[in-house]
Amino acid sequence: MARKSLIARQAKREKLYDQYKKLREELKAAGDYEALQKLPKNSSSVRLHNRCMMTGRARSYYRKFGVSRLVFREKALRGEIPGIKKSSW
Repeated sequence: MARKSLIARQAKREKLYDQYKKLREELKAAGDYEALQKLPKNSSSVRLHNRCMMTGRARSYYRKFGVSRLVFREKALRGEIPGIKKSSW
């Protein structure tokens, strides 16, 4: 489980990104890079990081399923992900 502060910080970044998304696009289209520099850094899309929905883990995130590899393995072994089964040969 990720620290609560990291999850909260990510939520704050997502909120800022949504708030400034339209303005950022307009400034980019107009070529006003000085005004872009004055926007909050955390409102940029590059600052966002994918996190596991269950644990908040940032590393080894499977985008298709929205979870980390650890949660993915647990769910797959329990049969909670349709079409996924453990291979054996």
